[in-house]
Amino acid sequence: MKLNKLLSIGVLGAGMIAGVANAEVRDIRIGVDVPYEPMEYRTADGELTGFDIELGNAMCEEIGIKCEWVVQGWDGIIPGLMARKYDAIMSSMTINDKRREQVLFSDPYFTPPSAWFAPADSEITAPDETTLEGMSIGVQRGTLQDNYVTDMYGDVADVNRYATADDMVLDMDSGRLDIVFLDFPVGKSTLLDSEAGDYKTVGEKITEPKQYFGDGFGIAFRKRDEALAEAFNEALATLKENGTYADIEAKYFSE
Repeated sequence: MKLNKLLSIGVLGAGMIAGVANAEVRDIRIGVDVPYEPMEYRTADGELTGFDIELGNAMCEEIGIKCEWVVQGWDGIIPGLMARKYDAIMSSMTINDKRREQVLFSDPYFTPPSAWFAPADSEITAPDETTLEGMSIGVQRGTLQDNYVTDMYGDVADVNRYATADDMVLDMDSGRLDIVFLDFPVGKSTLLDSEAGDYKTVGEKITEPKQYFGDGFGIAFRKRDEALAEAFNEALATLKENGTYADIEAKYFSE
């Protein structure tokens, strides 16, 4: 799906195409919160990588444009989109009704469960109001996991909110947290696969209720940018059909 196809469905986002006959497309800027391994993080030499980054670049290549990644803290990631700091957000953002009030979402591109993670010697076996009473729970601020834990256990436990997953892991490693609640792929990468500590999952993986856990991860756009969202939807469908999506998924989520 190249640029001539985009032109047939209208303007590629406000200001991205200057006229149909002599269109010039600048790089598409995509907001991302780093680190959130394995979804988005930096390599040892500072290069951005991860599932979102590789998939986003592949979609841009399929469309026939280039992605420019703009690092933005999670707390300000939707305001940054509205302020036109970037043209889209691809940063493990869960599609839910509250966010739909502000942004236009692409089709879901990944649907991870959430999970509880604790030290291997933890006595917690089934997280509930009784077992979590008085415990220190870690979540990333402003995420669906924050909302869920706050509503379900905020009255009985000490909920500690962190700007990044890495900050949370540091406090887990130092023993300042009893348990954390994360997207499963992130917890697996940062805790289960880490050599810095010995951790385990506790209880079942969680995907319900939908009011918290939504409909999977989507790319967020300004509501007026319907053509841009559709371009990414078509690119995603193509990558799933030709095997590129499966290759990228296997790279980051194979057991």
